[in-house]
Amino acid sequence: MDFLYVILAVLLIVIIFAVISYYRIKKAVTTLTQEQFIEGYRKAQLIDVREPKEFAGGHILGARNLPQSQLRQRYKEIRADKPVYLYDQNGARSGRVALFLKKQGYTQLYQLQGGFKQWTGKIKSKS
Repeated sequence: MDFLYVILAVLLIVIIFAVISYYRIKKAVTTLTQEQFIEGYRKAQLIDVREPKEFAGGHILGARNLPQSQLRQRYKEIRADKPVYLYDQNGARSGRVALFLKKQGYTQLYQLQGGFKQWTGKIKSKS
């Protein structure tokens, strides 16, 4: 019976952490539909936060690759005075990147709803 309480307590902590993370990310970044994303990304910095292999397999035309794994070392390559449009494969990593950038003082942060896998606009691929 004690084991069940431990499992329930751990599960509750995980759920609380997930809810808090969700609201922190929601506050840090504006999620845009593909149409809204297309309207603004040409006037912004378009950043693909996926890993280089994913980026090489296909990316939104005009995007720059800045993988989440390299973000702490390279975030200063992103201008803080211009809007930043982020995307990844499905929307999870770009939210975490936005949270990090917000802590660094970036304020105009946007992410693509559903990520690259939902994208139907122009893409560039090396193959």
